[in-house]
Parts: sequence; C-alpha cells; structure tokens
Amino acid sequence: MRSPFTASVLTLYIQQMDTLPILTTEMVIVMAIVVFAIFIFVTELLRVDVAALLIMTMLGLLIFVPGMQDLLTPDVLFSGFSSNAVVSIIAVMILGGGLDKTGVMERVAWSILHYGGKTEKQVVSLISGSVAVVSSFMQNVGAAALFLPVVSRISSRTRIPMPRLVMPMGFCAILGGTMTMVASSPLIMLNDLIDNSNRGLDADQAMQPFSLFSVTPVGVALVVSGMLFFLLFGKFVLPKGKTNSLARGTGTARFMRRLHGVDAAVREVEVPTDSVLVGMSIVEAQHNYDVRIVASRYAGKVLVSPPVEAPIVAPATLAIIAQSDKLKAFVADTGLKLRPKLIEFRHLLARSIAGIAEVLVPPDSHLVGHTAKDLHFRMTYGLSLISIYRSGKAITNKIAIVPIEAGDMLICHTRWEYLTRLEKDRNFVIVTTDYPREHREPYKLALALGFFGLAIGMIIFTNVILPVALMTGAVGMISFGVLTMDEAYKAISWKTVFLLAGLLPLGMAVESSGTADYVVRHLLDRIGEVPAWILQALLALIASGFSLVISNVGATVLLVPFAINLALAIGADPAMFALTVAISTSNSFLIPTHHVNALIMAPGDYHVSDFLRVGSIMTVLFLVVSLLMLNLVF
Repeated sequence: MRSPFTASVLTLYIQQMDTLPILTTEMVIVMAIVVFAIFIFVTELLRVDVAALLIMTMLGLLIFVPGMQDLLTPDVLFSGFSSNAVVSIIAVMILGGGLDKTGVMERVAWSILHYGGKTEKQVVSLISGSVAVVSSFMQNVGAAALFLPVVSRISSRTRIPMPRLVMPMGFCAILGGTMTMVASSPLIMLNDLIDNSNRGLDADQAMQPFSLFSVTPVGVALVVSGMLFFLLFGKFVLPKGKTNSLARGTGTARFMRRLHGVDAAVREVEVPTDSVLVGMSIVEAQHNYDVRIVASRYAGKVLVSPPVEAPIVAPATLAIIAQSDKLKAFVADTGLKLRPKLIEFRHLLARSIAGIAEVLVPPDSHLVGHTAKDLHFRMTYGLSLISIYRSGKAITNKIAIVPIEAGDMLICHTRWEYLTRLEKDRNFVIVTTDYPREHREPYKLALALGFFGLAIGMIIFTNVILPVALMTGAVGMISFGVLTMDEAYKAISWKTVFLLAGLLPLGMAVESSGTADYVVRHLLDRIGEVPAWILQALLALIASGFSLVISNVGATVLLVPFAINLALAIGADPAMFALTVAISTSNSFLIPTHHVNALIMAPGDYHVSDFLRVGSIMTVLFLVVSLLMLNLVF
C-alpha cells in the first residue's frame, strides 16, 4: 500500500473547499491553450509533434507578457528536453533497436514454433504472452512491429489464418504497455508530472514516485484477462480469415492472387525492333500500360530492377509482372512476343535470389504521404511495386502516383539482398520472413541481452535513477558495436520525443496557474458528494475517450493535473488517480487510431467493424479489470 499524501494535505484542502477559487486571467489563457491543443490534436491540422512545439512556443511568448511572468520560468519551459521521461524514452528506444538488430525475434519465432504446438489456443497463448513481456520493456508499437513477421511465419507453418493471430498479438502488445513504468510514454512521464505537482507541497506532503514494477500487478491482470478473452471467445468474435499457407518469400504467385487479388507471376516477353516501346523509358511504359518491368536483357547485359529512367531498346527481353488482362493488352498494343515460360531469366529470378515480398508501412514511416514516383522507389529501395493492399482492397491502377498511407501493405518484387537491407530501415516492417538472408552474429545477441539485463538490474537492485540506468544499457550497446550511433539515431522516434518535451510545459502551466484546482473544485461544488470510485471510473472513461482522438501522451499531460487535484479535493489517493489516467490512456481498442491498431489492420485484413466488435468488449474489460486492480493494489 502506498501513502503518498499526508493528513495535513487533506486538512488543507478541506479548509480551502469553503472558499472557491476565483477565475484569473492566467487561468482563462491556459484553458484557451488547452482547448486549442485538443482542437489541433482532434482535427490533425498539424502533426502532433509540430502542435506540441507550437504550444510550447506559445507558452514561452506568454511569460514575457506583463502580468504573466509567474506562469512559467524560461528554464522550466524547455526542461522537457532534459526531463527524466524524455531521456528514459530515448534510452528505451535505443535498447529496443539493439534487440531488434540482433535478431531476438527470430529466436522467439523458432521457440514458439518448437514449443507452442499447432493448435490455435496454444499459439495465441504463446504469441500474446511473449509480445506482452517484450512490450513491457519497449514501446508497444515497436514490439508489435517486431512480432508481425513472427506471426506471419507461424501462420504459414501452422495454417492458422492471420486474422486469428494478429489482433490478439496487437491488443496484448497494448496491454503489455501497462506492465512496467517504462512500457509506454504515459507511464514513463507520469513520475515527472507527479514531481511537477509536488513543487507546490512541502517535503513531507509530496507524493512518492512509482518504482519500475509498481504497476506490474495491474498490467499482469490486464494481459491475463485479454488473453483469456481471446482464448475463450476469439473463435466467436475474430474474423475467420484465409489460411496463410503460402506466405513465404518465394515468389508465390498463387498466394498473392488469392490473398491480395494480385497476379504476381513473372512473364518473359521479347521486344522486336519495330515495337512502339523502343525509345520509351521504363517508367513511361509502366505508367502507360500499368505493368511492372522487373528485369531486362539487352546485348548480353542483364539487369534486375533496372533504372526506371532507362530507355527500352531492341532487340531485348523483359521480365514483366502484370494482371493477365493488362499483360495481354500490353503485348497486343506494343507488338511484343510473349514466351510460354521463363528462359533467359529463369536463373536470375530464381526463388533463391528474388521474389514477391509483403512490406508494411508503419505509422511513423517517412513514406506516408508520398508516392512511389516521388520516392524513386525502385532506385532508392530496390522494390518494384506491384500492388498496394489497403482496407481489404488491392490497388493496382497507376500505383506509382498513389499516396502511401500508414498501414498500407506494399506487394513488391525484389531481390532478397535488397529486402535484407530494408530489415534495418525503420520506414518498413518486412512481413515476408522465409527468404534467404545473412546470418546474425550470435555474440552481438549476447551483448544486447547482457546490456539490456544490466539496465533492468540497475533499476531493480540499485538506487540509480531510471534514465541513468536505461542510458547505461543503451550506451553499452553502442560502445560495444551492437548498433552504431547512426543506427541509434534511427531507432529513436523523434516525433515522440518532441511531442513529450513540447507538452510537458503545458502540464506545468495547468498546475502552476491554478487551472486544475479551479476546474476540480468548481466541478465538485456543482455535483455535490459523489463516491470516490465513481469519480475514478469517470476519470478512466474520459482518459480512454481522449486517447482515441488525441495522442495518449497529450491525454496524460492534460488530465493528470486534474486527476491529482480531484483526488486531493475528495480525500482520495492522488498518485492512484494519476496512475488511473496514465493506464487508461492505453485503453485504445475501439478504432484503428492507435499506432498498433493501424499497424495490424492490413496484415490481419481487418475492417473498422472488426475493431468496433472486438474492441468494444476489450474496452469494457479493460476498464473493469484496471479499476478493480488499482483499488485492490493501491
């Protein structure tokens, strides 16, 4: 049991309840900024990180306005960039990047395949439990991205449809983000927000920070309840799906045709000297006839993924991927000769060298909003884009000029060496798994696990503060070559860093201006006496709702000051009310706005109706279990 506030604090608040605070100019301005922040987040007029920096800048300008000097001090304004929360998140991301690079997930996949059996319940139990443990020490969207190839491989080996596995994995990754205080951004920043609230209290009145495993009983209960839900009711609520029996990187045309509606067979055509293609560039031919030219042979020189700006010459041979009707039109309109089978490319395009791959676009990818043409896809990444699978439909027409969206599944033809290279690119999640690749270096895996264990051990067994312990492990990985400094930079989601650093001053302003106290005490004066558990449940419900329309970080920063003041006003535990907010912002299952939900939508072939059906039950289950456990534990 925690006792983070004393009787003197409660007595002080009871005495102050007789006199309601007066609305000041500072409060009005802070309220206006809070409403503006919510509006920007909901409407997505600006990226969330840009919005956070804008809000921080607005607060910075305000402190130089006469009469507003006490709102924030200049050193506090930018303290978010050096806060424990931001440094901890940077370190966690580097640690996750090191584990990712050394192939930990490949070993997890083989372990699950070896020990997990082949029944759906056994596989779901192991996958869900494993991803929850992993996401308890790294960002849940990163854990889900690491497990997607694992799930794809297991699906292909066990013949269990992907939709039966992907949603349990994704939801348990979100639930795993409640198991430790480093598992999600809201929990990492919670102690900083509590520390800000403590600044107005005496030392003996201050709330105590949460330790690494303070929240573990609540998180474990949530994960277990989520797993039991899918094990008992998954067969009734999850989509049936199609068996992923051929989902391997071997040029499987039948699999692509059946699952994505794409004809991915490679055909060979001869280009005679009188063809209208002669002199036309590859990109023009692809755009005009909606085909993909994946290889070419001219004058004895063979190129796989030839430059799209290169002109087509004759006599030559081309390797083509196209829908059957478009292939026939292409051959007829350009005077080409279609060969019945591969002759010149049969070795170069052998399944051991090249084939069809599924590549997922994660929510934080730099590809989002750009087209394949803008990005020079083939030249930059070595990928010949065949189709974009989005919201259950395959886009095949003029795909070079279709803007890429988060959650898109890109169906591409590529050489396996290019795909291996892209495994290190955080703009992609490689879903295809069973293809030839380079072997990992086992000693680096041992180093990665060693430094990760060192960081966790320092947190548990020493008095070293959280960011220092985590950064010790991160710097150790970099120093011993587990990953380079450039790779560490790439492992960090700078969008999350700037979002946190930009919003922390707003939370301080809500507290220091008295806005949170004003809103809470006037609200309680209006509604009268209400049981504490009802107010806590209402707070959890509001936090859950906020997390669906704005970021969970934004919801936490805005609501924690109100939660603390509400608890103090009614004589409840303010730290527990703050923790209620931080945990409830992970209750994001209803719609695919959470990054994990957006990530799993295409691989699982889910629709919004699937999230509404399954997510509504999970949302209620989350609220009931979390509130029950919070009150039992704290």
